[in-house]
Amino acid sequence: MSDANAQIQETITANDVVLFMKGTKEMPQCGFSSRVAGVLNYMGIAYQDVNVLSDDTIRQGIKDFSDWPTIPQLYVKGEFVGGCDIITEMTLSGELDTLFDENNVTYDKDAANKIREANG
Repeated sequence: MSDANAQIQETITANDVVLFMKGTKEMPQCGFSSRVAGVLNYMGIAYQDVNVLSDDTIRQGIKDFSDWPTIPQLYVKGEFVGGCDIITEMTLSGELDTLFDENNVTYDKDAANKIREANG
């Protein structure tokens, strides 16, 4: 296992929710990362952000690890969930709420409903 794989595995094992993104949750550096971080932030999710722009090894490593070509990438309880389009669809359909419920991840249900109402 490469150092990047070991570091990624350690991060997703140690944290219930992890977002590999460009930038940070406070200052996303691309629109797709901003959208996913915005959803998680608005829903009050406690999550670990990993800025792939600060480490080229992790930036390429996460793509190899998940076999997914784009960033951001969301992990819940060690499992890859998806990128921006998938997270957006899951948020609007309520599937993300279900995923969080099934994994005992605390979030603001009212905020999740407001996102759906605003985009319905």
